[in-house]
Amino acid sequence: MTTDSDIDLNALAGRIKALAGEFGFRRCGIADVALGEDETHLRDWLAQGLHGSMRWMAEHGDKRSRPAELVPGTLRVVSVALDYGRDPDAAWATLDDGERAYVARYALGRDYHKLMRMRLQKLADRVAAEIGPFGHRVFVDSAPVLERALARNAGLGWIGKHTCLIDRDGGSWFFLGELYVDLPLPVDPPASAHCGTCTRCIDVCPTQAIVAPYRLDARRCIAYLTIEHEGAIDEDLRPLIGNRIFGCDDCQLVCPWNKFAQRTDEPDFRVRNDLDKASLVDLFAWTEDEFLQRTEGSPIRRSGYARWLRNLAIALGNAPTTPDVVAALQARRDLDAPSFDSAMVREHVAWALARHGVAG
Repeated sequence: MTTDSDIDLNALAGRIKALAGEFGFRRCGIADVALGEDETHLRDWLAQGLHGSMRWMAEHGDKRSRPAELVPGTLRVVSVALDYGRDPDAAWATLDDGERAYVARYALGRDYHKLMRMRLQKLADRVAAEIGPFGHRVFVDSAPVLERALARNAGLGWIGKHTCLIDRDGGSWFFLGELYVDLPLPVDPPASAHCGTCTRCIDVCPTQAIVAPYRLDARRCIAYLTIEHEGAIDEDLRPLIGNRIFGCDDCQLVCPWNKFAQRTDEPDFRVRNDLDKASLVDLFAWTEDEFLQRTEGSPIRRSGYARWLRNLAIALGNAPTTPDVVAALQARRDLDAPSFDSAMVREHVAWALARHGVAG
């Protein structure tokens, strides 16, 4: 194994950042593994049950906030970011059109997990080729990691009042990944916060899920409800979801730091299946096989077909009453399939039809 005395750690830190840039990462920084205050915040958030049914958030004890317990020997975390920026005007136009489907901007193209893991591993391999073997692990939403806190400590941005990471120059439209290493690299200064008195993200949230600055109640968050939550969605929340069928971006769309953000274009994240302008009626007509085929390599696949139909039924219930909308819902009224929870879908279809004055 490589020993510290064999390496110029300052030069290595610079080399890692340069290599990260070569692999397409717009931002790269190095953080220590101490996350004491963030651990306290996480424990309190979990104790209040604000994570909803995301049981995995509470698993693994404190390993999420203690990198050296998750991967023994870890001394530093290399944090990287990859842009996926979109045109906010186009996003608002879709949200304003009740007959179109709104998909969170991050999910319009290729799933970022595999792409970022591959690039991070290539980064680690390049470093190993230059300095010799060293202990490391690559993570992209694949383990209990406090990625935003680590990225903040690595200087990539600050955690905004909506709990997303914000960079002064790049806004918040980017993915995060981590490389845990056993090298005592010099750490970067953490990013300072620049939200000031702004509360636009809190004020715009359709379901008022941001219950206080830096405090998100996932149980009310549209991203959680449409992606993570299984089963029926609370009837009181359904009208507030609007036409958002997979995730929600409102808090980022209104953020002033995104208005003039400079972002790079990543071809893999360009829109697939015309999801930036697709109609609710057309998407609701997808068969299960078509859903699986069209969402191959997409983040949307993880929601599953039943939740896809559930979310679309809600959006159709919130859509303007037209013959096409009513006909689309009626076509699913008697849905019965052994491969997914069709009873749950039928219940949401009945609710949607009732919204249009049609008996379910």
